Amino acid sequence: MTPPSGDTLDRLAAVLEARKSADPESSYVARLYAKGLDAILKKIGEEATETVMAAKDGDPARVVCETADLWFHTLVLLAQQGRGPGDVLAELDRRFGLSGLEEKAARRG
Repeated sequence: MTPPSGDTLDRLAAVLEARKSADPESSYVARLYAKGLDAILKKIGEEATETVMAAKDGDPARVVCETADLWFHTLVLLAQQGRGPGDVLAELDRRFGLSGLEEKAARRG
């Protein structure tokens, strides 16, 4: 399988941003935004649980699909919060090369 181009997250973020002003009757994402933060968080929790269940079932293809759902809903949350995938990528880049133990200790301090 050929991986998608590197701008997939940016293209999706632009669509999610545009959905903020869409009619909730015409868009699933606009409906989530209209329902508010709790609805978005509930979807993230559901998708995280489904991802865990797919992994526990040993179904790699379903793990990929459920992870895509989880990432999607997390991107909805980021957009709702006025953030985007670039913010997460910058944070991951900042952490790159740090030991996970060092990074966790730095957050406590």
